[in-house]
Amino acid sequence: MQGVPPEKRAAAFVCVMLCRRPDGVELVARGRLEGRIALAPAGHNGFGYDPVFWLPERELTVAQLSATEKNAISHRGQALGRLAQGLKEFLGG
Repeated sequence: MQGVPPEKRAAAFVCVMLCRRPDGVELVARGRLEGRIALAPAGHNGFGYDPVFWLPERELTVAQLSATEKNAISHRGQALGRLAQGLKEFLGG
């Protein structure tokens, strides 16, 4: 992506979680974390693309967040939270 300006480096982490009952009815929960591809890697926390996933509103990469900060905003955390909210009713409890 050399030479690609920041405004053209849009990216997102996306997570989808699904629970399916034996009768085939599904509960689907989605999470999405918007960001940009960084100009250079930064940070040592996390894994995979975290060092190059820039969060403009925080002015740092996901790899520069603490585990607590990352979990509070992550696409996986969002999806899991939404799944958990709907599970009791979905499973008839």
